[in-house]
Amino acid sequence: MSIIIYSKPDCVQCNATYRAFDKQGIGYQVIDLTQDQQALIHVKSLGYQQVPVIIAGDDHWSGFRPDKIGALAHALAS
Repeated sequence: MSIIIYSKPDCVQCNATYRAFDKQGIGYQVIDLTQDQQALIHVKSLGYQQVPVIIAGDDHWSGFRPDKIGALAHALAS
């Protein structure tokens, strides 16, 4: 499963999300929305106004969500 974290520099919730993914041993790709205009347009088209935005397969959410990260780790381990 491809996991993408859309973020921006100096984002506290983004950094917390990276740490949570790292702790669970889940690999991810980071895309900086300040450097990628097309990615920013895509995130906004999904209705998000804040970072991080995480896209994991068909699921997506924004903000630091340890519950979603834990559920994803559980699903990947199954």
